[in-house]
Amino acid sequence: MEIPAINLKAIVLVHWLLTVWGCMAWLPISYAWGNFSVLAVGVWAIAQRDSVDAVLMFLIGMMLTILTDIVHFGIFYPRNESLAGNDTFRFSAGMAILSLILKPLSCFFVYQMYRERGGDYNINFGFPTVTRNRDTYQSIDQQDQPSAAKPFNQAEDQKPAVRAY
Repeated sequence: MEIPAINLKAIVLVHWLLTVWGCMAWLPISYAWGNFSVLAVGVWAIAQRDSVDAVLMFLIGMMLTILTDIVHFGIFYPRNESLAGNDTFRFSAGMAILSLILKPLSCFFVYQMYRERGGDYNINFGFPTVTRNRDTYQSIDQQDQPSAAKPFNQAEDQKPAVRAY
């Protein structure tokens, strides 16, 4: 099954609109700063079509805003019914929650764009890892070299030398 190609411009536009609508009534300025700064990195990723770093930073920013949005909703959602009964509040809260629901899906599509631009499948943060790179190994079935019968280039009449392991 082929994954549909979603344009990065559409992702940034949808999240910008939902963030604007989400900031109308009740969310603090930190919500707006966090989401709009990540969307600015998304604009950078749109402007530089070949940049792997821009898409990676946009992806990491989107994942971080998922966490910060949850924290904002948990802390700043009103407990009393005075603000919650307001139509503007309900619309604003609904758009902010819809933005939060769409962010994991957007992260998936941004990750696909990261891979298309040449990013690695795994993200390396500089920690040492064990890899199984077998590009330099030679298969045991290949015997195209003439010295394959004598792997240590020893003469037949000489005593085998002690090998250091």
